[in-house]
Amino acid sequence: MKLTVVGGGSTYTPELIDGFARLRDTLPITELVLVDPAADRLDLVGGLARRIFAKQDHAGRITTTSDLDAGVEGADAVLLQLRVGGQAAREQDETWPLECGCVGQETTGAGGLAKALRTVPVVLDIAERVRRANPDAWIIDFTNPVGIVTRALLQAGHKAVGLCNVAIGFQRKFAGLLGVAPSEVHLEHVGLNHLTWERAVRLGGPEGENVLPRLLAEHGDAVADDLRLPRPVLDRLGVVPSYYLRYFYAHDEVVRELGTKPSRAAEVAAMEKELLEMYGDPALDEKPALLAKRGGAFYSEAAVDLAASLLGGGGSPYQVVNTYNKGTLPFLPDDAVIETQAAVGAHGAVPLPVAPVDPLYAGLIANVTAYEDLALEAALRGGRDRVFKALLAHPLVGQYAYADGLTDRLIAHNREHLAWA
Repeated sequence: MKLTVVGGGSTYTPELIDGFARLRDTLPITELVLVDPAADRLDLVGGLARRIFAKQDHAGRITTTSDLDAGVEGADAVLLQLRVGGQAAREQDETWPLECGCVGQETTGAGGLAKALRTVPVVLDIAERVRRANPDAWIIDFTNPVGIVTRALLQAGHKAVGLCNVAIGFQRKFAGLLGVAPSEVHLEHVGLNHLTWERAVRLGGPEGENVLPRLLAEHGDAVADDLRLPRPVLDRLGVVPSYYLRYFYAHDEVVRELGTKPSRAAEVAAMEKELLEMYGDPALDEKPALLAKRGGAFYSEAAVDLAASLLGGGGSPYQVVNTYNKGTLPFLPDDAVIETQAAVGAHGAVPLPVAPVDPLYAGLIANVTAYEDLALEAALRGGRDRVFKALLAHPLVGQYAYADGLTDRLIAHNREHLAWA
C-alpha cells in the first residue's frame, strides 16, 4: 500500500508518522512518500519520520521528494495538508480583519475566505495530477477550510473525503471524562466544518444510550472551560458546540481579545522554528512533547482510520467526515458539504440519518452554507465583486461597509496568490 502526504514538510507530519507506526495493523503502509516544495524542511521531517518508523520496527519505506508527479505516482491514497503562503499568509489572515472590527481567524470569516481563495486552485491542480497518476486513488483533505476545499474536489469529480480533528478530539475528551474506551463513544455530530454541535453522546454505537445530559451535569465546567464559553450557555443549549462557535457566540469579546495579544500565527511560527531544530537532532526518534501544542491532536488516529476504511482495511465503520449532504440535512442543497457521522468504506462516505435540526442551529448552518457557495465561486472564478458578495454573506461580516473594506484588504494582502488580481 502506497500513501502520499502532500505538505509532508509540515511540522504536523511527525504526529501523522507516529500514528502510521503505531497503527500499522490497521493501515499496513509499505511505502510512504512525503512531498513538499520546501526541501530544507522536508529533509528534517523525513529524517525524523524514518527514525520513528525504525524505532517502532515499521518495515515501510519512507521517501521524500519535491516532485509532486513522482510522489503521487501509483499512490493508493493522497493526504493533503498544505498551507499556501505558509505562516506568513496566516499571520495576515489573523490580523487585517481586526482593522475592520471583525474576527481574524484562518478558517472562518474574512481570513478563512482569503485562505480558500489561495488554496482551492492549488488543491484542484494537485488533484488533477493525482487523477492522471492513478484515477482510483482516494484524496483525503485535511487542508483548511476543509468544507470549501472538499466541495471543490467533489464538484470536480475527484474521489475525495474531508477530514477534521475536532470530532475525534471531542470523542477522546468525552471518553476520558466518562471512563470508557474511545471506541465506545459515538457522537451525533452535525453541521459544517468548524461549525458543528454534538447533540448526543451515545455509548456503544448509533443506537446506544445518550449520556450527554449526564456528561454535562457531571463535567459541564470542564467542557465549558475547554470551549471558553460560560457554563450556563451549555446548560441552556443542552449540546456541546465546537470551539469555533465561540467566534459566533462571543464575536465582540473575541475581537477585543485578539487585539490585545500576539496572533496565533506568530505563536505557531515560533513553535515551528523550535520544532524544526528538534527534528534536526539525529538522536530524536519520537514525536516531541512540544508538538502537542502545535495543534492537530489525534489527527493521526483519524487519518489512519479514514484511510484504512477507504482502502478496504480495518477502519471503523462509522466516522465523522466531510462529504456531500445528499438530503441528510433537508434544508441544504444535496451538493452542500456537511460534517457528520458517516458509514465509511471502499465505496466512500455515506452520511447517517440525522434527526431534525433545531432552527437555532439550522439557520446558522444554512447561512454559512450560502457563504461557502459564494466563497467557492470566488475561488474558482475570481473578481472583486465575488469576493465582496462572499464577505457580505458571511455572518461574521454581514455589513456592506465592512465587506468593502475587507475586500480591499484581502486582495492587497493576497495579490501574489490570486491569478486574477
